[in-house]
Amino acid sequence: MDRIEKLFSKLDDKTDCALITSDINRRYFTGMKSSAGCLVVFREKAYLLIDFRYIEKARNTVKNAEVIEQTDFINQLKELLEKHNAKNIAIEAETMTVKELSLYKSKLSEYSFIEDNNLSSAINLLRSVKDEKEIGYIKKAQEIAEYAFNEILKFIKVGVTEREIALKLDYLMISNGAEAISFDTIALSGANTSMPHGVPSDKRVENGDFVLMDFGAVYNGYHSDMTRTVCVGEPTDEMVNVYNIVLSAQKKALSYAKAGITGSELDSVARNIIIESGFGACFGHSLGHGVGMEIHEAPNASSKSRYVLRENEVITIEPGIYIPGKFGVRIEDFVVLTKDSCVNLTKCEKNILFL
Repeated sequence: MDRIEKLFSKLDDKTDCALITSDINRRYFTGMKSSAGCLVVFREKAYLLIDFRYIEKARNTVKNAEVIEQTDFINQLKELLEKHNAKNIAIEAETMTVKELSLYKSKLSEYSFIEDNNLSSAINLLRSVKDEKEIGYIKKAQEIAEYAFNEILKFIKVGVTEREIALKLDYLMISNGAEAISFDTIALSGANTSMPHGVPSDKRVENGDFVLMDFGAVYNGYHSDMTRTVCVGEPTDEMVNVYNIVLSAQKKALSYAKAGITGSELDSVARNIIIESGFGACFGHSLGHGVGMEIHEAPNASSKSRYVLRENEVITIEPGIYIPGKFGVRIEDFVVLTKDSCVNLTKCEKNILFL
Protein backbone atom coordinates (compact mmCIF):
# COMPACT_ATOMS: atom_id res chain seq x y z
CA MET A 1 0.00 0.00 0.00
CA ASP A 2 1.54 3.31 -1.06
CA ARG A 3 1.22 6.59 0.82
CA ILE A 4 -1.84 7.78 -1.07
CA GLU A 5 -3.67 4.50 -0.43
CA LYS A 6 -2.72 4.70 3.24
CA LEU A 7 -4.09 8.22 3.39
CA PHE A 8 -7.53 7.25 2.14
CA SER A 9 -7.64 4.30 4.53
CA LYS A 10 -7.52 6.87 7.37
CA LEU A 11 -10.34 9.08 6.00
CA ASP A 12 -14.03 8.42 6.58
CA ASP A 13 -16.41 7.23 3.88
CA LYS A 14 -17.93 10.67 3.29
CA THR A 15 -14.66 11.94 1.81
CA ASP A 16 -14.80 11.59 -1.98
CA CYS A 17 -11.78 13.71 -2.80
CA ALA A 18 -8.79 15.24 -1.00
CA LEU A 19 -6.96 18.35 -2.19
CA ILE A 20 -3.32 18.40 -1.16
CA THR A 21 -1.97 21.86 -1.85
CA SER A 22 0.83 22.41 0.68
CA ASP A 23 4.30 22.15 -0.82
CA ILE A 24 5.65 19.74 1.80
CA ASN A 25 2.71 17.34 1.77
CA ARG A 26 2.62 17.36 -2.01
CA ARG A 27 6.29 16.38 -2.00
CA TYR A 28 5.66 13.71 0.62
CA PHE A 29 3.07 11.97 -1.54
CA THR A 30 4.64 12.46 -4.98
CA GLY A 31 8.36 12.59 -4.25
CA MET A 32 8.71 15.84 -6.16
CA LYS A 33 9.72 19.23 -4.79
CA SER A 34 7.88 22.22 -6.24
CA SER A 35 6.48 25.56 -5.15
CA ALA A 36 3.18 25.09 -6.96
CA GLY A 37 0.66 22.45 -7.93
CA CYS A 38 -2.25 20.51 -6.49
CA LEU A 39 -2.50 16.80 -5.82
CA VAL A 40 -6.13 15.75 -6.37
CA VAL A 41 -6.76 12.41 -4.72
CA PHE A 42 -9.73 10.08 -5.19
CA ARG A 43 -10.13 6.55 -3.89
CA GLU A 44 -9.59 5.17 -7.36
CA LYS A 45 -6.81 7.40 -8.63
CA ALA A 46 -4.67 10.47 -7.96
CA TYR A 47 -3.79 13.37 -10.26
CA LEU A 48 -1.08 16.00 -10.01
CA LEU A 49 -2.07 19.29 -11.64
CA ILE A 50 1.07 21.35 -12.12
CA ASP A 51 2.06 24.23 -14.39
CA PHE A 52 4.43 24.43 -17.34
CA ARG A 53 7.48 25.29 -15.17
CA TYR A 54 7.45 21.85 -13.54
CA ILE A 55 5.65 19.67 -16.09
CA GLU A 56 8.71 17.95 -17.58
CA LYS A 57 10.20 17.20 -14.18
CA ALA A 58 6.85 15.94 -12.90
CA ARG A 59 6.39 13.56 -15.82
CA ASN A 60 9.84 12.13 -15.15
CA THR A 61 9.49 11.95 -11.38
CA VAL A 62 5.93 11.26 -10.26
CA LYS A 63 4.91 7.61 -10.51
CA ASN A 64 1.81 7.31 -8.30
CA ALA A 65 -0.37 10.00 -9.87
CA GLU A 66 -1.36 11.00 -13.38
CA VAL A 67 0.44 14.24 -14.24
CA ILE A 68 -1.69 16.90 -15.94
CA GLU A 69 -0.38 20.24 -17.13
CA GLN A 70 -2.34 22.93 -15.31
CA THR A 71 -3.84 25.46 -17.72
CA ASP A 72 -7.27 26.28 -16.29
CA PHE A 73 -7.19 24.86 -12.78
CA ILE A 74 -10.80 25.26 -11.66
CA ASN A 75 -12.28 23.82 -14.86
CA GLN A 76 -9.73 21.00 -14.86
CA LEU A 77 -10.61 20.24 -11.26
CA LYS A 78 -14.32 20.28 -12.09
CA GLU A 79 -13.75 17.73 -14.85
CA LEU A 80 -11.96 15.40 -12.45
CA LEU A 81 -14.64 15.77 -9.79
CA GLU A 82 -17.34 14.96 -12.35
CA LYS A 83 -15.34 12.04 -13.73
CA HIS A 84 -15.14 10.45 -10.27
CA ASN A 85 -18.66 11.52 -9.23
CA ALA A 86 -17.20 13.30 -6.19
CA LYS A 87 -19.27 15.62 -4.02
CA ASN A 88 -17.39 16.04 -0.75
CA ILE A 89 -13.90 17.53 -0.86
CA ALA A 90 -11.47 17.44 2.07
CA ILE A 91 -8.95 20.24 2.45
CA GLU A 92 -5.77 20.69 4.49
CA ALA A 93 -7.22 22.79 7.29
CA GLU A 94 -3.80 23.36 8.86
CA THR A 95 -2.29 24.98 5.78
CA MET A 96 -5.02 26.24 3.45
CA THR A 97 -5.69 29.95 3.90
CA VAL A 98 -9.13 31.48 4.39
CA LYS A 99 -8.66 33.29 1.09
CA GLU A 100 -7.92 30.06 -0.78
CA LEU A 101 -10.90 28.26 0.70
CA SER A 102 -13.16 31.20 -0.11
CA LEU A 103 -12.02 31.05 -3.73
CA TYR A 104 -12.71 27.32 -3.95
CA LYS A 105 -16.18 27.77 -2.47
CA SER A 106 -17.07 30.59 -4.85
CA LYS A 107 -15.87 28.72 -7.93
CA LEU A 108 -17.12 25.28 -6.88
CA SER A 109 -20.32 26.19 -5.07
CA GLU A 110 -22.06 22.96 -6.07
CA TYR A 111 -19.58 20.93 -4.00
CA SER A 112 -19.28 20.47 -0.25
CA PHE A 113 -15.95 21.20 1.44
CA ILE A 114 -14.92 19.25 4.52
CA GLU A 115 -13.27 21.90 6.66
CA ASP A 116 -12.44 19.88 9.77
CA ASN A 117 -8.89 18.83 10.61
CA ASN A 118 -9.28 15.19 9.60
CA LEU A 119 -7.22 15.39 6.41
CA SER A 120 -4.36 17.31 8.03
CA SER A 121 -4.41 14.98 11.04
CA ALA A 122 -4.33 11.88 8.83
CA ILE A 123 -1.36 13.25 6.90
CA ASN A 124 0.47 14.16 10.11
CA LEU A 125 -0.03 10.64 11.47
CA LEU A 126 1.33 9.12 8.28
CA ARG A 127 4.33 11.43 8.17
CA SER A 128 5.26 10.97 11.82
CA VAL A 129 6.13 7.28 11.37
CA LYS A 130 9.22 7.05 9.19
CA ASP A 131 10.07 4.22 6.83
CA GLU A 132 13.58 2.87 6.26
CA LYS A 133 14.27 5.20 3.35
CA GLU A 134 13.17 8.28 5.29
CA ILE A 135 15.35 7.33 8.24
CA GLY A 136 18.25 6.93 5.83
CA TYR A 137 17.76 10.49 4.56
CA ILE A 138 17.57 11.81 8.12
CA LYS A 139 20.78 9.97 9.04
CA LYS A 140 22.52 11.52 6.05
CA ALA A 141 21.28 14.98 7.04
CA GLN A 142 22.65 14.39 10.53
CA GLU A 143 26.01 13.22 9.20
CA ILE A 144 26.30 16.50 7.30
CA ALA A 145 25.45 18.51 10.42
CA GLU A 146 27.95 16.57 12.52
CA TYR A 147 30.69 17.19 9.97
CA ALA A 148 29.93 20.89 10.32
CA PHE A 149 30.06 20.66 14.12
CA ASN A 150 33.41 18.93 14.18
CA GLU A 151 34.82 21.52 11.79
CA ILE A 152 33.35 24.53 13.62
CA LEU A 153 35.21 23.52 16.80
CA LYS A 154 38.42 24.46 14.97
CA PHE A 155 36.96 27.87 14.09
CA ILE A 156 35.53 29.00 17.42
CA LYS A 157 37.89 31.13 19.47
CA VAL A 158 38.02 34.37 21.39
CA GLY A 159 37.15 37.26 19.06
CA VAL A 160 34.92 35.56 16.48
CA THR A 161 31.33 36.78 16.38
CA GLU A 162 28.13 34.81 16.79
CA ARG A 163 27.14 35.74 13.25
CA GLU A 164 30.46 34.43 11.89
CA ILE A 165 29.95 31.11 13.67
CA ALA A 166 26.40 30.77 12.28
CA LEU A 167 27.48 31.62 8.74
CA LYS A 168 30.39 29.19 8.94
CA LEU A 169 28.09 26.39 10.08
CA ASP A 170 25.72 27.12 7.19
CA TYR A 171 28.60 27.12 4.70
CA LEU A 172 30.00 23.85 6.05
CA MET A 173 26.62 22.12 5.74
CA ILE A 174 25.75 23.43 2.27
CA SER A 175 29.23 22.76 0.89
CA ASN A 176 29.12 19.21 2.24
CA GLY A 177 25.91 18.15 0.49
CA ALA A 178 23.00 19.74 2.34
CA GLU A 179 20.03 20.70 0.17
CA ALA A 180 19.38 23.53 2.62
CA ILE A 181 19.74 24.35 6.29
CA SER A 182 16.99 23.06 8.58
CA PHE A 183 16.19 26.49 10.06
CA ASP A 184 17.93 29.77 10.80
CA THR A 185 21.07 28.61 12.57
CA ILE A 186 21.38 29.68 16.20
CA ALA A 187 24.86 30.57 17.47
CA LEU A 188 25.03 32.46 20.76
CA SER A 189 27.74 33.24 23.28
CA GLY A 190 28.10 34.41 26.85
CA ALA A 191 24.97 35.90 28.40
CA ASN A 192 23.12 35.57 25.08
CA THR A 193 23.00 31.78 25.58
CA SER A 194 20.24 32.36 28.15
CA MET A 195 17.84 33.04 25.23
CA PRO A 196 16.73 29.62 23.87
CA HIS A 197 16.01 30.97 20.39
CA GLY A 198 18.24 34.02 20.34
CA VAL A 199 19.41 35.49 17.04
CA PRO A 200 23.15 35.54 16.24
CA SER A 201 24.61 39.03 16.64
CA ASP A 202 27.93 40.78 16.21
CA LYS A 203 28.83 39.96 19.81
CA ARG A 204 32.34 38.53 19.96
CA VAL A 205 33.21 35.40 21.90
CA GLU A 206 35.04 36.16 25.12
CA ASN A 207 37.24 33.99 27.30
CA GLY A 208 35.07 31.92 29.67
CA ASP A 209 31.97 32.10 27.43
CA PHE A 210 29.60 29.28 26.71
CA VAL A 211 28.85 29.05 22.98
CA LEU A 212 25.47 27.46 22.19
CA MET A 213 24.80 26.23 18.65
CA ASP A 214 21.45 24.87 17.43
CA PHE A 215 21.48 23.85 13.75
CA GLY A 216 20.67 21.18 11.21
CA ALA A 217 20.91 20.16 7.58
CA VAL A 218 18.31 19.09 5.00
CA TYR A 219 18.96 16.11 2.77
CA ASN A 220 16.46 15.06 0.10
CA GLY A 221 13.73 16.93 1.95
CA TYR A 222 14.47 15.55 5.41
CA HIS A 223 15.86 17.54 8.35
CA SER A 224 18.33 16.99 11.13
CA ASP A 225 18.45 18.93 14.39
CA MET A 226 21.11 19.14 17.08
CA THR A 227 22.32 21.50 19.80
CA ARG A 228 25.68 21.58 21.50
CA THR A 229 27.01 23.97 24.13
CA VAL A 230 30.79 24.32 24.38
CA CYS A 231 33.04 26.52 26.49
CA VAL A 232 35.83 28.80 25.27
CA GLY A 233 38.43 28.91 28.00
CA GLU A 234 37.70 27.99 31.61
CA PRO A 235 34.08 27.85 32.81
CA THR A 236 32.99 28.75 36.32
CA ASP A 237 31.95 26.03 38.76
CA GLU A 238 28.35 27.16 38.31
CA MET A 239 28.58 26.72 34.55
CA VAL A 240 29.99 23.21 34.92
CA ASN A 241 27.32 22.30 37.47
CA VAL A 242 24.46 23.50 35.24
CA TYR A 243 25.95 21.76 32.22
CA ASN A 244 26.16 18.46 34.06
CA ILE A 245 22.57 18.76 35.30
CA VAL A 246 21.35 19.23 31.72
CA LEU A 247 23.51 16.33 30.54
CA SER A 248 22.17 14.09 33.30
CA ALA A 249 18.58 15.01 32.40
CA GLN A 250 19.20 14.35 28.74
CA LYS A 251 20.84 10.97 29.33
CA LYS A 252 17.99 9.91 31.61
CA ALA A 253 15.40 10.84 28.97
CA LEU A 254 17.38 9.00 26.30
CA SER A 255 17.40 5.88 28.46
CA TYR A 256 13.62 6.14 28.92
CA ALA A 257 12.61 7.01 25.34
CA LYS A 258 10.62 4.30 23.59
CA ALA A 259 7.33 3.63 21.86
CA GLY A 260 4.26 3.17 24.06
CA ILE A 261 4.81 6.04 26.50
CA THR A 262 3.20 9.45 26.25
CA GLY A 263 5.00 12.63 25.28
CA SER A 264 4.38 14.03 28.77
CA GLU A 265 5.89 10.95 30.44
CA LEU A 266 9.07 11.39 28.42
CA ASP A 267 9.17 15.12 29.14
CA SER A 268 8.79 14.56 32.87
CA VAL A 269 11.79 12.23 33.09
CA ALA A 270 14.17 15.04 32.17
CA ARG A 271 12.13 17.85 33.70
CA ASN A 272 12.02 16.24 37.14
CA ILE A 273 15.82 16.10 37.31
CA ILE A 274 16.04 19.80 36.48
CA ILE A 275 13.28 20.67 38.96
CA GLU A 276 14.95 18.66 41.73
CA SER A 277 18.19 20.53 41.03
CA GLY A 278 16.42 23.83 41.65
CA PHE A 279 16.28 25.04 38.07
CA GLY A 280 12.72 24.11 37.11
CA ALA A 281 11.79 27.72 36.34
CA CYS A 282 14.75 27.90 33.93
CA PHE A 283 13.46 25.11 31.65
CA GLY A 284 10.55 26.73 29.86
CA HIS A 285 10.23 24.76 26.63
CA SER A 286 9.18 21.22 25.75
CA LEU A 287 11.66 18.37 25.93
CA GLY A 288 11.32 17.56 22.27
CA HIS A 289 9.48 17.50 18.97
CA GLY A 290 9.19 15.37 15.88
CA VAL A 291 11.59 15.87 12.96
CA GLY A 292 11.14 14.89 9.33
CA MET A 293 10.17 16.87 6.26
CA GLU A 294 9.64 19.77 8.64
CA ILE A 295 11.89 20.72 11.52
CA HIS A 296 8.91 20.75 13.88
CA GLU A 297 6.28 18.12 13.23
CA ALA A 298 4.38 15.42 15.10
CA PRO A 299 4.88 14.00 17.66
CA ASN A 300 5.56 16.31 20.59
CA ALA A 301 7.17 15.55 23.95
CA SER A 302 5.78 18.26 26.20
CA SER A 303 4.34 18.36 29.70
CA LYS A 304 0.84 18.52 28.19
CA SER A 305 1.16 15.84 25.52
CA ARG A 306 -1.07 12.79 25.99
CA TYR A 307 -0.05 11.38 22.63
CA VAL A 308 1.28 7.82 22.81
CA LEU A 309 4.59 7.66 20.98
CA ARG A 310 4.94 5.06 18.21
CA GLU A 311 7.71 2.96 16.73
CA ASN A 312 9.82 4.66 14.03
CA GLU A 313 8.85 8.15 15.06
CA VAL A 314 11.82 10.53 15.18
CA ILE A 315 11.92 12.92 18.12
CA THR A 316 14.40 15.31 19.70
CA ILE A 317 15.58 15.09 23.30
CA GLU A 318 16.70 18.62 24.22
CA PRO A 319 16.50 19.70 27.85
CA GLY A 320 17.96 23.08 28.79
CA ILE A 321 18.59 25.47 31.63
CA TYR A 322 18.60 29.21 30.91
CA ILE A 323 19.60 31.73 33.57
CA PRO A 324 18.70 35.25 32.40
CA GLY A 325 21.63 37.62 32.20
CA LYS A 326 24.17 34.88 32.90
CA PHE A 327 24.20 31.88 30.54
CA GLY A 328 22.23 28.95 29.19
CA VAL A 329 22.90 25.31 28.32
CA ARG A 330 21.01 23.05 25.91
CA ILE A 331 22.06 19.60 24.71
CA GLU A 332 20.02 18.11 21.89
CA ASP A 333 20.10 14.71 20.22
CA PHE A 334 17.37 13.14 18.16
CA VAL A 335 16.32 9.53 18.13
CA VAL A 336 14.28 6.89 16.33
CA LEU A 337 11.85 5.27 18.76
CA THR A 338 11.73 1.48 18.91
CA LYS A 339 9.48 -0.91 20.80
CA ASP A 340 11.74 -1.13 23.86
CA SER A 341 14.17 1.80 23.52
CA CYS A 342 15.48 4.19 20.90
CA VAL A 343 18.31 4.57 18.40
CA ASN A 344 20.26 7.81 18.85
CA LEU A 345 21.08 9.39 15.48
CA THR A 346 23.41 11.95 17.07
CA LYS A 347 26.99 10.80 17.50
CA CYS A 348 28.81 14.02 18.45
CA GLU A 349 30.54 14.37 21.82
CA LYS A 350 28.34 15.89 24.48
CA ASN A 351 30.50 15.84 27.57
CA ILE A 352 31.55 19.44 28.18
CA LEU A 353 34.15 20.59 25.65
CA PHE A 354 36.72 23.27 26.44
CA LEU A 355 38.08 25.09 23.38
